Formats: sequence, structure tokens, C-alpha cells
Amino acid sequence: MAPIYASEKQNGKTSKSEEYRTLLASASYVCDNQLATALAMAEQLSRPLLLEGEAGVGKTFVANALAQATGKKLIRLQCYEGLDAAHAIYEWNYQRQILAIAKAQGSGAELKNAELFSEEFLLKRPLLEAITQEDSPILLIDEIDRADEEFEAYLLELLADYQITIPELGTIRASSKPISILTSNGTRELSDALRRRCLFHYIDYPDSATELRIIQAQVPECSVKLARDIASFIKNLRREDLKKTPGIAETLDWTAALIGLEVDDLGGDVDSIHQTLLCVLKTKEDRDAIPRAVFERLAGKAA
Repeated sequence: MAPIYASEKQNGKTSKSEEYRTLLASASYVCDNQLATALAMAEQLSRPLLLEGEAGVGKTFVANALAQATGKKLIRLQCYEGLDAAHAIYEWNYQRQILAIAKAQGSGAELKNAELFSEEFLLKRPLLEAITQEDSPILLIDEIDRADEEFEAYLLELLADYQITIPELGTIRASSKPISILTSNGTRELSDALRRRCLFHYIDYPDSATELRIIQAQVPECSVKLARDIASFIKNLRREDLKKTPGIAETLDWTAALIGLEVDDLGGDVDSIHQTLLCVLKTKEDRDAIPRAVFERLAGKAA
């Protein structure tokens, strides 16, 4: 795997993990030391990186930020139940094959299987597309835990050797190894075979100091006072007994909403600000669990 990024070293002491922190910061992604080290090791060892954590902690945005910061092509495979090789790896363009057969018959010619099952009639899906790029892309296999266990078997050859075997064509090896990031929300246990082929990092909800930095990076127009109040409030809110704990995306949506309403701090118009929690609380049960009195308690702690 070619180096994804190279920064100027200061006194020859800039570590690869520090380079990744700088790189992601250029795309407004706040990266801690552990994640930066995981990315550096994935590059050094040419191994896929499995990012696991609750929904909304920023796993997918790691790949997006890398693509944005490096200018590399982002190829995303969104996993779901029932995903198969035809949608993830490749399939044959049967309509073009039928037209080619009809055209050949019309001219009195005969098409051989080798001609029908050639790259001319091959439809590349995300995984095959990723390993046939001239320049190493960012390959995001998102929410792998939503796919069936059978689908994981399709991935093993790719993740281990960066190659794909197509019975009619043989083995296609990577033109350049993609930088592969898999994400999982932990809805089911992944196989040992898949985990063995990946490096692993768990992304947790950020602490209030980190969330403050995220708000400042993503919503720079937000005042320090409001950003600090929001980060503290969200930290306290996540400690409540909620059905769906708010993620970073909800924090940023709420921040933008409050700025749009010209809110300076959470101690202002309580009724109006309480109503804006629709940006953060996404189920009726959670809305009911945070009435005005609870909001005031949490906002009081935040302030």
C-alpha cells in the first residue's frame, strides 16, 4: 500500500500517527492518538482496519475525511441483509451478452464462451472496482454487521490477498491496494476469520472536551461559550436512560439549529430551546424521557 500521506518532518521526529492526526484535521476530523496509530499501522502492514462502535460516533466519517484530505477516490459498499456477490463484487451484463449473441447469429457467426465472459461484459461492483483502480482508493465497507455471515466469506480473499477470483476469468489481483476501512455497529458478532484479517479499533462516544473540539472544527461559527455548553449538555444527556443515544451528527445538527435561532447559551429561552431537542432525540420514548424539568436540570449542569 503506497503511503497515504507524507508531511514534512521536524527534526526527523514526526511520527506516522502524528501525520494522520494532521491529515484528518485538515478535513475537520478530530482524531485521537489511538485512531491515528490504528490508521498508521493499517498503512504500514497493508491491512484493512475494522472500526467498531455505537451508531453515530463517527466511524464512517473517518473514510470520508481521508478521501477529502487526500483527494483519493472513495468507493463505498453499504452493507445490508441479503447482500450478495452480484451487488458487492461483480455480475455479468446479461442484456449485453444476449444482444451480442443475437448480433452474432444474425451475421452467421458464433460467440465462444471466452468471448461472452470477458471483461467487456463484466459489471464491476464496489469491491472489484476498488482493486482495479490505478491509484489506490479509499474502500469503505460500511456496517458489515448488517450483512449475512455468508457474505463475509466473499470478503476473505479480498481482505487477505487483495484479489478476487472470477470463475470465468480467473484471479484478478489488485492494481493498487485500496485503503480499506470496515465499520460495524456491533448488531451481530463478526466471524473470527474476518477479524483475523483486520486490524481493530473501537470508537467510543467522545468526552466533552473532544466533543467541544469537534463542534469547533465542524461549526466554526459557534461561539466557544455555546459550544462548551452543548458539549457538556450532550455528555450529561448520554447518561440518561435513552432508547437511542445521540451521536456526533445529532450534536452538530443541534448546534446548527441553535445558531440559526440565535441562541447564545442554554440558559436562555428554555421553552424554545427545549423544543429544539427534536434534533437530538429521535424516538417518542426519548422525547418523553426528557421533559422540560429534566432539560433544565441537564442544562443547569451544562452551564
